[in-house]
Amino acid sequence: MAIEKVKDYFARWGMQDKIMEFEVSSATVELAAQALHCEGARIAKTLSFLVGEESVLVVAAGDARVDNHKFKETFGVKAKMIPGDQVEERIGHAVGGVCPFGVNDGVKVFLDESLRRFDTVYPACGSSNSAIQLTVAELEKYAAAQSWVDVCKDWDP
Repeated sequence: MAIEKVKDYFARWGMQDKIMEFEVSSATVELAAQALHCEGARIAKTLSFLVGEESVLVVAAGDARVDNHKFKETFGVKAKMIPGDQVEERIGHAVGGVCPFGVNDGVKVFLDESLRRFDTVYPACGSSNSAIQLTVAELEKYAAAQSWVDVCKDWDP
């Protein structure tokens, strides 16, 4: 199971016990916000894209939406999400639990500027009923992010 893979990933820093598992689904921003009793914007959603043949993850605030123009300026191609039936194979986590931790080799992770306005955020941990609270600096470290990008819209700085 992908959550076990994420727990093993976090074990190298002694962080595995910080992963929260819920009795309810946290597979969407709205459901995660309900499970965590926080505003949806603080959910760090992980979106999976194809950039050429590469699998790329963009972690963004829950209230942000991908801006196609900004995405193309940043990555050189139109934003194309990985088809749902290919996500688990390409990323290592199924839809609803996609996160930037313990991903398959070769998957590149980018963090969107929409996250920088928060002290802490809640990304998923490989299952549709899990999350971890991290500072933005911790997210950057543990996600092994390539860089920060500005590819989203509809959020307030």
